[in-house]
Amino acid sequence: MKTLGKYLSLYMLLLSFPALAQEPVVGVENPEALFTDDDPVLHRNKQATFHIMKELLQCSQWDRAGEWLTDQYLQHNPNAASGLAGVIYYFTEVAKVQRIDDCDEFTQEIVAVIAEDDYVTVLWPRRYENPNKPGEMYSTTWFDTWRFVDGKADEHWDPATIAAMPQ
Repeated sequence: MKTLGKYLSLYMLLLSFPALAQEPVVGVENPEALFTDDDPVLHRNKQATFHIMKELLQCSQWDRAGEWLTDQYLQHNPNAASGLAGVIYYFTEVAKVQRIDDCDEFTQEIVAVIAEDDYVTVLWPRRYENPNKPGEMYSTTWFDTWRFVDGKADEHWDPATIAAMPQ
């Protein structure tokens, strides 16, 4: 009976917390500063990550992808094929992103940049409509991780799931 009482007390404690309570995810004031490092190899990889984030993902300058991605570029996002050509095809032909030529300012909100060995992970806020409360948004964190070979991204991971086919 004592065990049942402990579980009941724990259950009542959990019920006292608001459902789906969370703190909003926010970026740092100077995100570009996160893409530097005292270690020269980590600095090179963080800088390449910065170029991927700004020139490719923000500005859609996919004609420059070979500057920052290897030809092999192993892709673990289930929506894009591996290889330099595969990822370029995904963004330009499937996602149909439009190139932005005048793209001087980095605008992506960043929470953290973590680098170790050949890996760099970038965390940033994502905001979505709450499916349980129409019109209300919630925040969460997205990440991308790249593995680098000689200063170019050679492999990529993110939490993407398979996207629905366009109507």
